[in-house]
Amino acid sequence: MSDGVLGLTQLFLFLFFIMLGFPIAFTLMAMGLFFGYLGMGPLIFDLLVQRTYSVMANDVLISVPLFVFMGYIIERANILDRLFRSLQMASGNIPGSLAVATLATCALFATATGIVGAVVTLMGLLAFPAMLRAGYDVKLASGVVAAGGCLGILIPPSILLILYGATAGVSVVQLYAAAFIPGVMLAGCYILYAMGIAIVKPSVAPRLPPEEVNVPFTTILVSLVTSFFPLALLIAMVLGAILMGLATPSEAAAMGSLGSIILAIAYRSFSVAKLKESVFLTARTSAMVCWLFVGSAIFSSVFGYLGGQQLVEEFFKGLPLNSFTFMVLAQILIFILGWPLEWTEIIVIFVPIFLPLLDDFGVDPLFFGIMIALNLQTSFLSPPVAMAAFYLKGVAPKHVRLEDIFRGCMPFIYIVLMCMALIYIFPGLVHYLPNRLYGGGGSGTPTLIDRPPEGGFQEEEVTLPNLN
Repeated sequence: MSDGVLGLTQLFLFLFFIMLGFPIAFTLMAMGLFFGYLGMGPLIFDLLVQRTYSVMANDVLISVPLFVFMGYIIERANILDRLFRSLQMASGNIPGSLAVATLATCALFATATGIVGAVVTLMGLLAFPAMLRAGYDVKLASGVVAAGGCLGILIPPSILLILYGATAGVSVVQLYAAAFIPGVMLAGCYILYAMGIAIVKPSVAPRLPPEEVNVPFTTILVSLVTSFFPLALLIAMVLGAILMGLATPSEAAAMGSLGSIILAIAYRSFSVAKLKESVFLTARTSAMVCWLFVGSAIFSSVFGYLGGQQLVEEFFKGLPLNSFTFMVLAQILIFILGWPLEWTEIIVIFVPIFLPLLDDFGVDPLFFGIMIALNLQTSFLSPPVAMAAFYLKGVAPKHVRLEDIFRGCMPFIYIVLMCMALIYIFPGLVHYLPNRLYGGGGSGTPTLIDRPPEGGFQEEEVTLPNLN
């Protein structure tokens, strides 16, 4: 068996074991070590040490546990109920007001937490029953909660963008700036769809009774001041510090973590037990991310050493592709991979396979990363994996079928695809903020190679002798 075929065998066996339910990080390391030993002998263990050290010394990844900790503290501050109620009162006269309030709450709360499962679960317990009691169609209510909860993987501070930046060597700060407008646009499109369907088909999203709509303005204002504005201010401070260059993502994440604790104390929701639980969950999530990167680094290095990467590159170069058709093909492949795989597996395994091809086809890695972040919204919504649908099913009433949730997610998948098309047609939606804030960030076309001058983590190169 040639080295190239051996590399592809490694990739397909990895997918096979993942489908069987084996842990991702340790499967990556096991496959990398096994095939690495076949290809390079005992030198694979030197590579294991080098890659482990390079990942653990990566400054970019320091912000991951801090943002995760911030999210868990806010999740346990019990502000979601106040936030949803205040936004519900503020949007009472808008068509589909409960759906609009749900999406707005999801967008803000997902920005603060970045944890899809937490947002979908909490909104499934709070907003989903409220919509059903108000007579909303089950499919619409399901799609609103599931799609809204996924916004946190696109809108900064997104853990996905941190991992992509660390993988691709792209500045996380510029990724955050580039993702802000697409994220807000996607959330806005969701809200416009909910309002539109409520106008066209009032039966699927009935208006609230007058006693719930005619709330005094002072009551709405007090409610917003005590629930919406504190969280919005915390998020604005964190993102503003990053985007304006006042702090690195890690420093801003530390500030956000402290702010989340202060917010929890202010809402009288802070306790030592909740703090310990948040620390434990943060440590577990951070360990998973670090070992994913270690396993990915070993797997990718062995895959490239065995010639698998070269075969993939030769395959794509042999196709009659230009920049546009390459982007379309890459996004279709990522969309399909999102059916059986989670976004973490796609970012750490399959994105590195595409990265060397970006220079060949003249694709900006910043633009490519935002398109992936948009595309991976669908991986949470489309079966058979559709984790957001399963999170919602776990807390939904028994009469709500999984089939109804899947059907409710379909219009929002179409909205994601529409937004991807709009962003490709108008790439300035991605490039405007990086260009405006940092200058010289590209011409606004996705075909221009435009790497940030500094920032981002470029993995250390390890030279291995040719043993063939």
